Amino acid sequence: MSTNEFIVSLSCPDRPGIVHAVSGALLQAGCNITESQQFESPETRTFFMRIAVATAQELADVRNALEPVAAEFSMALNVSAEGTLLRTLIMCSTEGHALNDLLFAQRAGTLQIEVPVIVSNHLDLKPMADFYGIEFVHIPVKTATKAAAEAQLLELVKAHNIDLVVLARYMQILSDDLCRALNGKAINIHHSFLPSFKGAKPYHQAHARGVKLIGATAHYVTADLDEGPIIEQEVIRVDHARTANQFVAMGRNVEGRTLTRAVAWHAEHRVMLDGHRTVVFS
Repeated sequence: MSTNEFIVSLSCPDRPGIVHAVSGALLQAGCNITESQQFESPETRTFFMRIAVATAQELADVRNALEPVAAEFSMALNVSAEGTLLRTLIMCSTEGHALNDLLFAQRAGTLQIEVPVIVSNHLDLKPMADFYGIEFVHIPVKTATKAAAEAQLLELVKAHNIDLVVLARYMQILSDDLCRALNGKAINIHHSFLPSFKGAKPYHQAHARGVKLIGATAHYVTADLDEGPIIEQEVIRVDHARTANQFVAMGRNVEGRTLTRAVAWHAEHRVMLDGHRTVVFS
């Protein structure tokens, strides 16, 4: 008899008996729990849990077994097959480091996504998309055409059955309406100097001020620019001997790594929203 592996992730108001009820329902469904993590948020009084199970049952059987528990505890529940590739649309502009890191990891099999389409407001990175054999859609964005461009993007999201949108150094501000449409399903990356050193050439600005740490922040996209719930951050030390151009190169490496980790954790259902924060089961 074949064995299926599933990931169960859930959140609900914290109260006694949740773990007992969930584990009991899984036992009744013939599931063997192979991994379990949980967290109780003291600020929001919310309980979070991620469980890996192995069973001869099908996905629908596991979900059906858990639905009465989900209803009893007012749970947000997700059950997915282990290893399912998340259909991901990547957006980019002219800098290719974050895009390349994502595509390389996906091609190498270390990132649990599939990328049917790349969208850009420039043509610079089309050769990279061609190299990886991925459809490239050029959607220019100007003030007068912004609404139409975002409508076209949402059409692509629907047409390609997209689960996740990743902004890999996409240098356009998304409208509030688009942010709401992609709520919890869009991840962005930016340098960690914000709110300092805004605008053009932030690494050069940081170099001029003699900073000693540079880094990157990956977060969910919200209408509050660059202030969405943070998924992952990384910092590295620099010193006076580094040039501004070296700052840029080092920063790009950090951005690529940080974004790739955030996307990986999201695709593996390790990230859950806790108000303006995230719970990340590593």
